[in-house]
Amino acid sequence: MTDEFLTSTQTLRKAIPLMIKHKVPTTPVNYALWYSYTSDQNPILTQAIDQSLAQYGHCPPSLSDSLYRTHLAQHPASEQGQISHSLQAIMDELCHTMTGSQKETQAFHHALSRTCQRLSQKAEQGVNVHEANDLVQELLDESRHMHQSSTLLNQQLENANQEIENLRKALKDSLKCANEDPLTGLLNRRAFQQDLSSCIQHHTPFSLVLLDIDNFKTFNDDFGHLMGDKVLCSVARHLQVWCEQGMQAYRYGGEEFVIILPGTNLHQSRDKAEKLRKTLSGIAVQDKQSGNTVSSITASFGIAEHTGKENGLAVLARADKYLLQAKSLGRNRVLPVL
Repeated sequence: MTDEFLTSTQTLRKAIPLMIKHKVPTTPVNYALWYSYTSDQNPILTQAIDQSLAQYGHCPPSLSDSLYRTHLAQHPASEQGQISHSLQAIMDELCHTMTGSQKETQAFHHALSRTCQRLSQKAEQGVNVHEANDLVQELLDESRHMHQSSTLLNQQLENANQEIENLRKALKDSLKCANEDPLTGLLNRRAFQQDLSSCIQHHTPFSLVLLDIDNFKTFNDDFGHLMGDKVLCSVARHLQVWCEQGMQAYRYGGEEFVIILPGTNLHQSRDKAEKLRKTLSGIAVQDKQSGNTVSSITASFGIAEHTGKENGLAVLARADKYLLQAKSLGRNRVLPVL
């Protein structure tokens, strides 16, 4: 076994317990990400994961995908090959161990069979029959018990081999997650749902800010859909700049956006949303070809804090209720009022 092989397997053995501790799904992307984190190959990546663990208590799925694309997927082929080799090394070692255990178990089966046969013959000779029969019966009972145990072990080893084969296939096929909205560059609804579920699962305190661009249909009707797209992209850019300290913005659908604010209560998230509302109201978007300018962009906001005793849909529904109220009361406001 080479030094490189030993280093690879030792590193991954450190990474796997961390993945289990933080309930990280065992996908090829996550294996590669946490392998790099454990080996400290990329200090920037390590720092990003450390910050996420400090803020969320875990690493949200969308952040894992983003870190992989930024720090690993774009690396030279040689570095990706090193990661692939490391994963392959541990899989080969596990396969070797499973194969050896299966052979040993089969040999034990044969040995038990031969021993039972010899003991049976010994008992039939009629020498110390009573004592021999007791011994034979005891060993036969034990052999039957061992046979059952070894049969179960064989089944477990076969299952483990199938799991490893599935992982091999997953590594070969690779994994590409479609979490990004193609128009705005923000994470999409799918990513939001994954991250929201992850926050609930890890008991991360958080609030949601749900916002909807006011009178968006008017922009499309008056200036065309291309101008509407420019407005969406401009709002998205401002959301990306505004997000800090672990906050994450998503395009939820149409002209609606949602932001997860970890470790933030209702009062804090409302204050932040009010600042964002004022920032968005100062946006001006111009179409250079037509010369048209949109300078009356506003948004309505609904805020909700996760109580710790509800699912993600419940907290989202509460934020949506306040958003609808903000719309009905004249738009361009943040609710609830505290």
